[in-house]
Amino acid sequence: MDRRVFLKDSAALLVLAGLPAGSAAAAARKSGSMPASVLDGRIGKAGEYDVVVCGGGPAGFVAAIAAARQGARVALVERYGFLGGMATMGYVAPISEYAFDGKRVIGGIPWEFVQRLESMGGAFVEWPKGNVDFDIELYKLCAQRMVLEAGVELFMRSSLIGCEMDGSSVCSVIIENKNGLERLVGKRFIDATGDGDLAWIAGVPMQDNPDGELQPSSFCFILSGVDTDSELLRRYMYHNGRKGSSQCTPVREKLLALKEKGLDLPDFGGPWFNSVMHKGSVAVNITRAAADSTDNRNFTSAECRLREDIFKFTDALRRNVPEFRNCYVSSTAPQAGIRESRRILGVHTVTAEEYVAGVRYPDSVSRGAHQIDMHASKGSGQVLIKLQQAAYVPYRALIAPGFPNLLVAGRCISADRKALASLRVQASCMGIGQAAGVAAAQTQAQGRTVQDADIELLTSTLRSLGAII
Repeated sequence: MDRRVFLKDSAALLVLAGLPAGSAAAAARKSGSMPASVLDGRIGKAGEYDVVVCGGGPAGFVAAIAAARQGARVALVERYGFLGGMATMGYVAPISEYAFDGKRVIGGIPWEFVQRLESMGGAFVEWPKGNVDFDIELYKLCAQRMVLEAGVELFMRSSLIGCEMDGSSVCSVIIENKNGLERLVGKRFIDATGDGDLAWIAGVPMQDNPDGELQPSSFCFILSGVDTDSELLRRYMYHNGRKGSSQCTPVREKLLALKEKGLDLPDFGGPWFNSVMHKGSVAVNITRAAADSTDNRNFTSAECRLREDIFKFTDALRRNVPEFRNCYVSSTAPQAGIRESRRILGVHTVTAEEYVAGVRYPDSVSRGAHQIDMHASKGSGQVLIKLQQAAYVPYRALIAPGFPNLLVAGRCISADRKALASLRVQASCMGIGQAAGVAAAQTQAQGRTVQDADIELLTSTLRSLGAII
């Protein structure tokens, strides 16, 4: 075997291996990799698994549960100390959306999660769209319980920094945590990092953005001391689709008018006020800034600007909107929310035209119900495109040609920018994660590559779990 190690930062290879200056160091720097034998004895093996899932967000934790319930031994790597991704580390609410025209189109483990969270007093389903309001802390607890009950081994507070490859097959991932550097050896790998980190490190081709445009990041936060019993909040805090636009139009118009008169306000979206299941508190989605989450310096700068903006908007709301006169920032999300970053160039790329028309593929494994939602990176603009019917996601969008044991799940799947602007929402990501988890377990058990998956078995299993495909 020609096993080689790839890290996010090729310069780190030299430090890790202790290579002296010279031809070996130069060769490692040029290729971005080194022979895996160089690392023998330097990085301990933390475990061997049938399936290793990287990323514990909506796609990742559902993928891990799905694979484990198929009998696979599963490891789940998460860089934070809790699960939930954009829901719990980004405060993105509600969970959107499970239904189209009042009919649920996302089922199985994702819906089981909602029902279980609801039974804990941590969720409220808004029909007919099937948006789900949730308690952030109970979301974390419910996801954790379901993952552990499935027998998944958790590696929390662990950052993915590299992978070991044999040709185009991933052999192990390299993680860093308080135990130091560790390797998780696996037979199948699922990239649910959102940014496609594992796929990128492994060399999977990514989609181009010719104009360099990315949808903006938003730093969400919790405002407390809000009059949630007021007519304004009762009208705009819920997003069932029965009362028109989900953005709070009266506050939007007031803020735009104030900005026109010279009030120093940054660009903003919405605003959207979202229930967190507690009287007097709302999750707020209003801030907006162009940001590249795959560039540390860029994203750090954006988050610093956005944190300042949180308090500018809070002050503006307190001074100009009666329902917010006593409000204060009780919590900011651990991380700014990300709408768009890397997407793989898969066997099939879902286009907006296919998606809006509801094209059903021979290998459809999940669905989408949310309208296409493109946020402008500058200004306060937003483009919405309604679906003609609930959309479908093909299995081929979860895999790349030539990488026999790697799948992706969540917003890094193979889709064009417009299709992604719907697929990125949480319910869709959960459905995709469920499909990826089952496919990973089944292909491993059958000794097949992910490109040669038994689609009939995959889809029949998904239906037996409750998927609506």
